[in-house]
Amino acid sequence: MSNNKQYALNSKEVAKATYDLLEERGVSIEAIAELVYFLQKDYFAALTVDSCVEHVKAVLSKREVQNAVLTGIQLDILADQGKLIAPLQDMISNDESLYGCDEILALSIVNVYGSIGFTNFGYIDKLKPGILVELNKKDDVITHTFLDDIVGAIAASAASRMAHRRQAELEGETTPPLD
Repeated sequence: MSNNKQYALNSKEVAKATYDLLEERGVSIEAIAELVYFLQKDYFAALTVDSCVEHVKAVLSKREVQNAVLTGIQLDILADQGKLIAPLQDMISNDESLYGCDEILALSIVNVYGSIGFTNFGYIDKLKPGILVELNKKDDVITHTFLDDIVGAIAASAASRMAHRRQAELEGETTPPLD
């Protein structure tokens, strides 16, 4: 692409697009926070969904996470529109069981927050609580092949972030890892 305009990405626009696309696809920050609460309620006595919201927002502030969200949702949208090449169109539209790229993209989110994020992701992906039930429904109208895994990964990452911060607090650290 050669034009005279120099490429410049606005980070605030990327963050806004991330939030907007999640909302447009029916996923609220609170719904993701409820998944975090589900994952962490047994480990934090005074846990609230509001505190989980803070951790979800922190995860969503990471550019790597925003990139994965935007990419995955775009692929779901293109599948909705029938604009993918064959056989990719059918694989994504039908959430083909042997198509694992949706999980790989989600793992790029989890990878930001360490190995506990991987175990949290596997657990929540298996149980599919909360909004994940809705996102996993197969109707022939809206594709969520990537989004269900992305939402699970964001929740798993936020739960991991909480666990890391808790450990740092127990050790008397003032700067928790994995901000």
